[in-house]
Amino acid sequence: MMRVARAFLAAGALVVAVPMAGYAASVALPATISGVSVSSGTVSGNVIVRGGQETVDVDATSVKGTLAGHDVPVRVTPAARETRTTFLVIDTSSSMSVADLATVKTAVQGFLAAAPTDVSIGVVSFSDTPTLDLPPTKDRNAVQRVVDALHPLANTALFAAVELVVHQLGNSGDRSFVLLSDGGETVVPLPRQATELTSVVADVRAHNVRGEVIRFKTDESNDGVLSSLASAGGGSVSQATDAQAVSSAFTAAAKALDSQAAWSIQPTVALVGRQPLVLTGMASGHPFTAETTIDFGTGFTPAPTASSSVESSAPDGSPRGGAGTFGAGSSSGGPAALSLSSLLHGSGRALALGIVALFLAAFLATVGVVAPLFRSRRRERVEAIQQYAAGIVPTVGAVATKAQPSAVSQQLIQLGDRVMEGRESTTRTMDLIERADLPWRAGEWFVLRVLADVIGGALGLLVFRNGAWWLGLLAGALLGVLFPAVALRYLARRRATRFELLLPDVLMLVATSLSSGFSLQQALDAVARDAAEPAAKEFSRALAETRIGSDIAEALERMSVRMDSENLRWTTMAIRIQREVGGNLAETLRTTAKTLRERESLKRQVRAFSAEGRLSAYILIALPIGVFLYSCLVNYDYVSLLWTNPLGILMLVAGAVAMVAGVFWMRKVVQIEV
Repeated sequence: MMRVARAFLAAGALVVAVPMAGYAASVALPATISGVSVSSGTVSGNVIVRGGQETVDVDATSVKGTLAGHDVPVRVTPAARETRTTFLVIDTSSSMSVADLATVKTAVQGFLAAAPTDVSIGVVSFSDTPTLDLPPTKDRNAVQRVVDALHPLANTALFAAVELVVHQLGNSGDRSFVLLSDGGETVVPLPRQATELTSVVADVRAHNVRGEVIRFKTDESNDGVLSSLASAGGGSVSQATDAQAVSSAFTAAAKALDSQAAWSIQPTVALVGRQPLVLTGMASGHPFTAETTIDFGTGFTPAPTASSSVESSAPDGSPRGGAGTFGAGSSSGGPAALSLSSLLHGSGRALALGIVALFLAAFLATVGVVAPLFRSRRRERVEAIQQYAAGIVPTVGAVATKAQPSAVSQQLIQLGDRVMEGRESTTRTMDLIERADLPWRAGEWFVLRVLADVIGGALGLLVFRNGAWWLGLLAGALLGVLFPAVALRYLARRRATRFELLLPDVLMLVATSLSSGFSLQQALDAVARDAAEPAAKEFSRALAETRIGSDIAEALERMSVRMDSENLRWTTMAIRIQREVGGNLAETLRTTAKTLRERESLKRQVRAFSAEGRLSAYILIALPIGVFLYSCLVNYDYVSLLWTNPLGILMLVAGAVAMVAGVFWMRKVVQIEV
């Protein structure tokens, strides 16, 4: 019976142990890539696998790579073959207490014991200024003596300390630093800290220096600064909550020095721009995945091989386009060419779309410039009537010398006419075009909108070619759609406002002419000759309508609708009433002009009183947009979370909706009708 019980217990233990062993073996270890360099047709760097308090060995045969979406062979060698140097960068400002530094000194002992013997270790401390306390050395006792002598002082020159370490490490071998700080910076003024941090981060990345960060919690803590430095160095941030945590963090940083391997890749296709690299493999029985983005700049040409050198030239010695390059005349020795694979991935795809969009935009722009079709037959007939009303005789041969539209432009605009025909918005658009006095018809306006949309999308692709190209395409296309409509409304409103300002003077001129014995039609003819634009042109058009049989009141009514002038509607109503019941029209027009002047004066007073509110609204609208654009320039990686993370996309959409609602709300608050 006891034997049966033992058998059951053994079987149960086996059933539990096997899955647990499989689970332990399947736990993925964190890994990062650092020290990436691109030269002589080879991409190389280091992969660091963090096993916590244990050293892990990277299985060279298990490492596989994916570059720009394509599988590539990876050659892995032990990192110990390279010269390895690291710096201990220790914060000795007043925010670090004596007890904190004592904890650091104790933890450094564990770090020195765990660090590989081939690694040279230096010490830099920083308070008011950074100090090179000890150049890199393999003498562990010397390092410990220097650390034991540190004591807290005053301010914190964190940025200058990192800059000093980066330049002390040089440009050869495996280079890293272990930073112990709270992230506070008190030497650089606050307005300059964002710019200075951006410069330091760029310097760390440019020198391919790896950074491990141990974070202390003090009153001056700045987690954003420490995260940016660790991210730039391809490292991680460890929380130093107590003495044991500090010791563990130092030990883990030391183990990371020995848990790395050097890798190299020889791409077989040309690459351009920023391309993703993913390395996967096993380290001491645990899987790991490391990802990074490599910037190939304007182009990367693979190293020539025996087969490619034979294929690169024809028997007569002339160059022949090789497979995988974009263009028949490219070769390994000439300028870098765009490969087909790079055009289908990452920023290469954005660049290709941008080129296509710019080509289409240039084509449409050429058609629009070369084809003089922005004068329709309807417009020519109206202008002929206006010239007749103004007494202008057309020049002989003017029609014969007019350029004829091309067939392509004719077809494009006819297509635009068919698209715009029957749409509800076409009538409103044509009213705005007529009010703005633009010589366009519906088809021409449609072609212009398409052209603006294409140009906007192309510019968006070029601006975001190294980041979220789809966001640039969407933003540029949206800008291309909105800008022509906003510009048209602005031009129409500006001309209508100018007309409203001139209307009191026009009415006084008409009233004076009527008092002098002129008829109403003769008075309008004087306005067409002597008034300023746009009143002269609009009254000339109304006068031309009366000369071909239209009633003068109806012509003025149509002009009020065309210019969206409420004041002119009142004037037309006064003229109709005077013609029906009689009276002194000149005096009526003088009273109307006086009323309009007083109303305009009241409007200006209201605008003066509401100027502060309108300015506040403009600032509140522009501030988040300006901060967003500035953040894209100084800290793109931080802002890119808004469109690379699902939660960030949700926040971006919610923010855009809130912005639009806020714009409409503030517009209603500061808009006062008179």
